[in-house]
Amino acid sequence: MKINLFWFRRDLRIEDNTALEKALGSGLPVLPLFIFDTNIIGELPADDSRISFIHECLSSIDKSLRESGSSLYVTKGDPVEKWKELISRFDIAAVYINKDYEPYAIDRDIAVEAILKNQSIPLLRFKDQVIFEENEVVKADGSPYTVFTPYRNQWMKKLELVRPDLSGTVPAGTSQYFKCNYTFLRLEDIGFRQGRLKVRPFDLHPIPDYHKFRDNPAADMTTHLSPHLRFGTLSIRKLVRTGLEQNMIFLNELIWREFFMQILFHFPNVVTGNFKPAYDDILWRNDENEFQRWCSGETGYPIVDGGMRQLNSTGWMHNRVRMITSGFLCKHLLIDWRWGEAYFARQLLDYELSSNNGNWQWAAGTGCDAAPYFRIFNPETQQKKFDPKEVYIRRWAKDYGKPGYPAKMIVHEFARQRALEAYKTGMKRKLK
Repeated sequence: MKINLFWFRRDLRIEDNTALEKALGSGLPVLPLFIFDTNIIGELPADDSRISFIHECLSSIDKSLRESGSSLYVTKGDPVEKWKELISRFDIAAVYINKDYEPYAIDRDIAVEAILKNQSIPLLRFKDQVIFEENEVVKADGSPYTVFTPYRNQWMKKLELVRPDLSGTVPAGTSQYFKCNYTFLRLEDIGFRQGRLKVRPFDLHPIPDYHKFRDNPAADMTTHLSPHLRFGTLSIRKLVRTGLEQNMIFLNELIWREFFMQILFHFPNVVTGNFKPAYDDILWRNDENEFQRWCSGETGYPIVDGGMRQLNSTGWMHNRVRMITSGFLCKHLLIDWRWGEAYFARQLLDYELSSNNGNWQWAAGTGCDAAPYFRIFNPETQQKKFDPKEVYIRRWAKDYGKPGYPAKMIVHEFARQRALEAYKTGMKRKLK
């Protein structure tokens, strides 16, 4: 029987899934597929909680499919090799995917497309995880925006033209799923075990008051959407529609996400390098012991320590505190932002390359539209401003104020002057 395959990746949902709906409307039975990519998961610990979350999402999808007499085909391996197997096993008419814009994913999809093309099988790509792709919001000359505000303004103008599309895709029904009963792989079957951390369910109720609480880390008034956006358990169209109706400040954060995604697409060198070459000659101190104190939340600055301990305990950190902790590492300790970015990548349940990279370079002052190098947050001032009653820091830095709590590892004024000198010297060195 000739069938179409739909390949789940960063779109782990059945509802309002563009490529899936296109496949279901194609007239042929559709087999949904997920590949645990060993090029990615091979670098992860066996108890990585993100893999546990993905597995839970896939299990839920599989249960829904079985209600329609179908099931999810789950396999593990190098995607290129797995597609060779799939071609030999099934009579495939076409493969449907939602686009992914990260460098590795682009290269992977090109390689898979080449294999499919050799067998005259089209790879049909669709836009799903963004409202606007990399070349849809650009300057008049076609070049990408590198400053957020003009990008946002143009993004909003274009949004007026696509508002009807925000309603999402229309379900094509379940009768077109390929009738099958494949065994759903256990975590152990792919070489993993249950992680210790759980991804919290998303909550859209705080959105109307988002602007009131977005900088208050003590208030549990965040949506916890970020892991769900990362893995696509709900559609960006629904969220943008909600932002338009309920809170434009919240919508602004979604636009930042797409801004950083298009920066990564157009400037893939930012994965390992500074967006602004002027900062390439900064002499980072990169003290291993100080880095470990930062990782462990033992800096002596409660707002920094609380944030790092929240991250280590939950796999998540409040956004305001992410700004404070990252700025502290780069400017107080003069440790390369790439060290911090890599640590966050290991720890965050919502890790997304474009946002993580963009925000770390923002904090270090080396990125596009970044905080100027001379803006150096005073952790004590930040604490008084955003956690004046010390609720957040006492929740996470429980030994604060008790014997044995670490002394400040560096004095703010000294660190500030040292950072200013290091940045100035580095930029002068680059000019020579």
